[in-house]
Amino acid sequence: MVRCFLIHTVCPVGALSAGETRVLYSRVFGPDEALLSERHRERSPEERRLLQKEKILVVARKVLSAISLSREASGRLLIEHAPGEEALVSQDADSGVVRLRSGHPFSEEMSALWLGVQSLGFSLVCEPHENLLLAEGTLRNLTRHCLEELHMLGQGSEVLLKSSRIDVLLSRLLPHGQLLFLNHRFAQSLEKEVAAYMAK
Repeated sequence: MVRCFLIHTVCPVGALSAGETRVLYSRVFGPDEALLSERHRERSPEERRLLQKEKILVVARKVLSAISLSREASGRLLIEHAPGEEALVSQDADSGVVRLRSGHPFSEEMSALWLGVQSLGFSLVCEPHENLLLAEGTLRNLTRHCLEELHMLGQGSEVLLKSSRIDVLLSRLLPHGQLLFLNHRFAQSLEKEVAAYMAK
């Protein structure tokens, strides 16, 4: 099962320092760990929400570090692409996996798959027994749809204002955090369904 999906910045943004990231969108699947843990059970809902937010920020920082190292090691220059070149950008995206040790930030070990697309990072946090190839395909599919349908490459693209559309993409491509094995025909029908919704 996928624990969470997030979109965050990977390049310095206005008020942030060089090593910081801003989470633009996050969606958590499955039960709230704070309710299952004895230590956090007595906390208020607001404290549990802040704890969850901090866990997501820890993942975003680890992914930012991995993307920065990957880009530095590859030596490739970051080329700005214009709107309309979303397919090309998603194919050339930096990608990788970060292992999240037990207790930091989740109670059990997890894997965070990531794609670095220009100034955005897209990440899926999966349980250790998940099929990582299937998860990578799902992440690439989600990223492609976000870039193409929501025009996230353009200047002033406000991811925060498009959260309801991202929720719809997740409900179709990653229902309740479950990875889907898609045959060609089912994938085509999903593509048509998503395109019809996004055209509204």
